[in-house]
Amino acid sequence: MSRRIESLFLPGAAGKLEAILEEPEEGEPLEAALVCHPHPQHGGTMHNKVVHRLARGLRKTGCVVLRFNFRGVNLSEGEYGHGIGETDDARTALWELRNRYAHLPALVAGFSFGSRVALRLAASDPGLSRVIAAGFPTKYPDREFVYEVGIPKYFIQSTHDEFGPRSELQEFFDSLPEPKELTWVDADDHFFRNSLDVYEREILRIGNARQGIASK
Repeated sequence: MSRRIESLFLPGAAGKLEAILEEPEEGEPLEAALVCHPHPQHGGTMHNKVVHRLARGLRKTGCVVLRFNFRGVNLSEGEYGHGIGETDDARTALWELRNRYAHLPALVAGFSFGSRVALRLAASDPGLSRVIAAGFPTKYPDREFVYEVGIPKYFIQSTHDEFGPRSELQEFFDSLPEPKELTWVDADDHFFRNSLDVYEREILRIGNARQGIASK
């Protein structure tokens, strides 16, 4: 039987949200994952290559994955919401995912701007199993909400991320409460250039770590 792939529209607060739901390549879903894309005002969409690899890696570990476009992106209605509106969009998408797969644990993941949205959502929803933040941009000064995330936090970052430099990200990560994990990928830039295969392998590893982060 071929895996389920569905294009759909979700009823968001600012209008309909364009989305894609994809079940795992093999077997029944073990976990439900919401994936958030990069900045809407800088070309970010749910088809971004890093987001695509993130979604594919999670599917390979048994996740059913819901990707969506934030308000104002492609066929999604509305206008840029300065991160707050986009968090509301993510909350709408998470509700849809949970409604369809109520029996599964749910995680949220995101790349760049999407990682901020994922962490902001996780800070207000302790019922999520874990959160994956890829390419977290430390250049944004507002990061206090991340300290409120009590579930396992997995950060994956390029060693040459111009928006989240290694020294800044490491210092911020070190200040966060447990449980947490940080993985560095030796890549050329924020978008994991020349190391997307390594990045996806790390997503596979993280996706399979369903028992949580080992205590150190």
